[in-house]
Amino acid sequence: MPEFILEADTVEFSYPDGTRALQGVFMRIPRGAKVAVLGSNGAGKTTLFLHFNGILRPAGGRVRFDGREVRYDHRSLMQLRKNVGIVFQDPDSQLFSASVFQEISFGPLNLGLPREEVRRRVEEAMQATEITGLKDKPTHLLSYGQKKRVSIADILAMEPAVIICDEPTAWLDPKHAEQVMELFKRINNGGTTVILSTHDVDMAYSWADYIFIMMHGTVIGEGTPEEVFQDGELLFRADLARPRLVETWAQLRNKGLLPADLPLPRSWTELFELVPTRRAPGTGGPAPVYVLDREGTPACAACSARRR
Repeated sequence: MPEFILEADTVEFSYPDGTRALQGVFMRIPRGAKVAVLGSNGAGKTTLFLHFNGILRPAGGRVRFDGREVRYDHRSLMQLRKNVGIVFQDPDSQLFSASVFQEISFGPLNLGLPREEVRRRVEEAMQATEITGLKDKPTHLLSYGQKKRVSIADILAMEPAVIICDEPTAWLDPKHAEQVMELFKRINNGGTTVILSTHDVDMAYSWADYIFIMMHGTVIGEGTPEEVFQDGELLFRADLARPRLVETWAQLRNKGLLPADLPLPRSWTELFELVPTRRAPGTGGPAPVYVLDREGTPACAACSARRR
């Protein structure tokens, strides 16, 4: 079994107006990983995703799925899209059926599956996305967050090997954005490779196993979150800020509050556990050490760690 489930090998693509969207993109997606693709608008992220699903065909280079070069006849594309599903940024561009159940069942029905198998897939997809209570609700009456979950369930019901999501947290409030990212983590725990694009460096750092950075239609950097977000030259070139967690960790080390050899934490809880407490003068008790919380405001490290 190949180590990489999707590969773009020097892929070139231009739109009819002459815009060069992809310029020799080389990207290999590790099987079973949570992958984040970072880059500004126009970097080529969405165009590359449409190549991974066979919606677009490269003008140069090649795309591989599961070690085999993608072919563009009808039968091959149907097989590819069964295994590589895309959740688009705007759910309204994806939803069209009258009810949630009908919407999610559309894909499996078009695979020619028996009715009982379709029902099983739809029910499991609704349970996974926590929308079972919306089964009979018209899709046009759903909230934006509910539409996002239905569009994800659409793809889950196809039981793909790879789910690609374009800006999954766009226009969601922090609570619902966190819920969506937890959902993708659960999906990945079930063995599905998950790829998403985002502008949110904080989310990418804490969620992803591997990160690619795109700029002007090509990949300019890649690596683990720890590698990418400690590469100051790469971040400057891509016009990306360091995640607040990484910046806080660096400041604490610079001020001598953390030993220089401590590893970079991947969550606020890990960071809080690294921060030592010190005695309050004249009391014999510990004085709090303050760090920045997720919202960037000072928080007692020890108190926050206990709450978590």
